[in-house]
Amino acid sequence: MEKTLVINSGSSTLKFKLYEMPEEKEIAKGVLERIGFDGSKIIIKYGDGQVYTEEKPLPDHGTAIQEMLKLLKELVIVKDFEEITGVGHRVVAGGEYFDRSVVIDDDVIQKIDELADFAPLHNPNNLIGITEFKKLLPNALSVAVFDTAFHQTLTEENYMYSTPYEWYEKYGVRRYGAHGTSHQYVAERAAEYLGKPLEDLKLITCHLGAGSSMCAIKDGKSFDTSMGFTPLTGITMGTRSGDVDFSLVAYVMKKMGTTDVDAVLDTLNKKSGLLGVSGRSLDMRDLQAAEKDGDKRSALAIKLFVKNIVRYVGQYYAEMGGLDGIVFTAGIGENESAIRKRIIDRLSFMGMEIDDQRNDANADGLISTDDSKIKVLRIPTDEELMIARDVEKLK
Repeated sequence: MEKTLVINSGSSTLKFKLYEMPEEKEIAKGVLERIGFDGSKIIIKYGDGQVYTEEKPLPDHGTAIQEMLKLLKELVIVKDFEEITGVGHRVVAGGEYFDRSVVIDDDVIQKIDELADFAPLHNPNNLIGITEFKKLLPNALSVAVFDTAFHQTLTEENYMYSTPYEWYEKYGVRRYGAHGTSHQYVAERAAEYLGKPLEDLKLITCHLGAGSSMCAIKDGKSFDTSMGFTPLTGITMGTRSGDVDFSLVAYVMKKMGTTDVDAVLDTLNKKSGLLGVSGRSLDMRDLQAAEKDGDKRSALAIKLFVKNIVRYVGQYYAEMGGLDGIVFTAGIGENESAIRKRIIDRLSFMGMEIDDQRNDANADGLISTDDSKIKVLRIPTDEELMIARDVEKLK
């Protein structure tokens, strides 16, 4: 039985899923976390509810990958590595080079490396995963699946910034977006639930988690999206600020007496958003609990999160000239019914109405009332399955 391994190589984590293909049967998944830090941990779920956990040093991604493959054999998840005929790699930034998934060769590797400035926290680590697996599983087909590819259908007026055009020509300054694989997957699933071709629908998909983005989907394609040149912009996120006036970077640098722009950008990426406003946590569950206890900053963080989503829904509604459905997915979108309700209640004037029973039950599919003019859906994302499917297409 042929197997496809899906890899997400992050800054300090290595996540994977293993599928039997083309049956699309998930046979194992896991995460190796805190790579390069104290307290590294391995968690692998497989078989009939079996879980393997171990804490051991993982000084670098190469070591983590070797450890993961070793455990696949020791746990008898695979008997021989030749069973793994394909490896799909999530790559964050594909720039304008890639509007679809591709088989990885030397040219693709070079282009991913060139695009490191567009996703400095992601692309270099994505490359480490690619090069290591090509060495350790040389007979498996290696495929790169890009977060930005789905958004290559944005119209010129939706991807260009009002900056000197030469910046676009010389430096590639434009909107690229992210989470494209997730947005595409849940949009296709929404069309199935609504019983209409995706091409006939106007949808807004909300990927809400530690990293959050929204996408307007029209004519079956990405029409506009909230993340921009990098994943920093858009709505409020766990630790990322979302949209801010760039002048504040220069202002804060002067006030702090620093010329280190990277330090300020690091703050906007890692110490802002829900965490920065609340001063407490990036976890929406923690913030809701704190809000109930009267914590005003936690309440404010939630209000900003909801408000910015509502703002983008209104923008996309106007841009597309209407809306058939809104989809919630990812960690917050899938699991926090109270947040979904707060968002939809703010949008009730547009003809959306939440069904409290469906919403509270975290039902898959429709969670709006039967007579809601604009349908509301909760759809668990499955980026890994989309990646596995793309590998299968390219075999």
